[in-house]
Amino acid sequence: MNITHILEEHLKWLNGEGGQRADLSWADLVGADLTEANLAGAELYRANLTGANLTGANLAGADLVGANLTEANFTKANLEGAALEGAYLMGTTLAEANLTGILL
Repeated sequence: MNITHILEEHLKWLNGEGGQRADLSWADLVGADLTEANLAGAELYRANLTGANLTGANLAGADLVGANLTEANFTKANLEGAALEGAYLMGTTLAEANLTGILL
């Protein structure tokens, strides 16, 4: 899995330029640096983001149902309208994150 390629294709999809929606369901992203990544509307169902850095990332409308977000850093991230039902949030940093309309 090439995360850089997936993010590039997702950005094209978001901009209506072809590409494809990021599907990172069940992905092992332990410790990944996704600082300021645009994952709006992405599928992250049951992804393992333990210890990942998502500072300033855009996850508006993303599917994080059942994801492992233990010790993940979402400082200043946009999680507006994201689905977080059943997500593991132990030790997760959400300082200054936009949590408007999240689904728990």
